[in-house]
Parts: sequence; structure tokens; C-alpha cells
Amino acid sequence: MSLIPSLFGNSRVLDPFSTISDLLSPLESDEVSTFANAQVDWKETPEAHVFKADLPGLKKEEVKVEVEEGRVLQISGERSVEKEDKNEKWHRVERGRGKFLRRFWLPQDAKVDEVKASMENGVLTVTIPKVPEPKPQVKSVEITG
Repeated sequence: MSLIPSLFGNSRVLDPFSTISDLLSPLESDEVSTFANAQVDWKETPEAHVFKADLPGLKKEEVKVEVEEGRVLQISGERSVEKEDKNEKWHRVERGRGKFLRRFWLPQDAKVDEVKASMENGVLTVTIPKVPEPKPQVKSVEITG
């Protein structure tokens, strides 16, 4: 297992499947709303790591996908607050709005220079190919005698 870099304070053992948010103290900014908990699935296939985030109502221009520090996938963006009309009366506001931010430590086998992202029907898909595992080389040995 690798350790969290000292950049983030005291070093702790890193679980590669935990999010940075799980490891660090909660964000102190009031600008990050309940939408900060955007639901993200992470699956690993033999070829890639695939992240899917539910971001209903957002356009791809409102979402950023970045790789920081060489191994941290960051998904961020903002859902704007609807403009209020003085002639309208809101009875309930449940949909999350405001800024959101999710970060994930990527494993060593992630090809961070080949990240691809697409958005369809409010679902962001980020695909990060994996470095292929080296196949064991088998060498035949001649038997003499």
C-alpha cells in the first residue's frame, strides 16, 4: 500500500478505493452544497477504471474533469440556482444546487495521460485505461544428457 503524500498533512495508509473526501477533513467552504455528494460509481474492468457520475440537468460545459498531482481524479462543477420571479412562490426546494467536488486517488495502473470523458443524459462517464499487466515470459530450457 502507498501512503498519502505529506502535502496533505500526516501520512496515513491509503485505501485506493476511498475518496479523498473520506480521508481529509470535510471541506470548510460554504460554497459547496449538498450537491457535493454527487453519486459516483467506480468500477474496474480488465482494461480500464470507469467512473460514472449522476449529474442530472447539467451540461458538459458546467462540469470539469481533471487529474491533479498526477494521480488524483477530480470531478467538479456547479449547478446554478434558478432565478426567482417575484410572481412565483416556491413550496419546496429539494434538488441540490451550488458547487460540487469529488476527488479519487487513482491506482498505479491508471494511464492518467489517456483519460477520456463523455456526458450523456445527465451521466458523466470517465474512462481511464489501465497499464496492461506484463505477461509472464516462459522460456523453454533444453534438457541435455
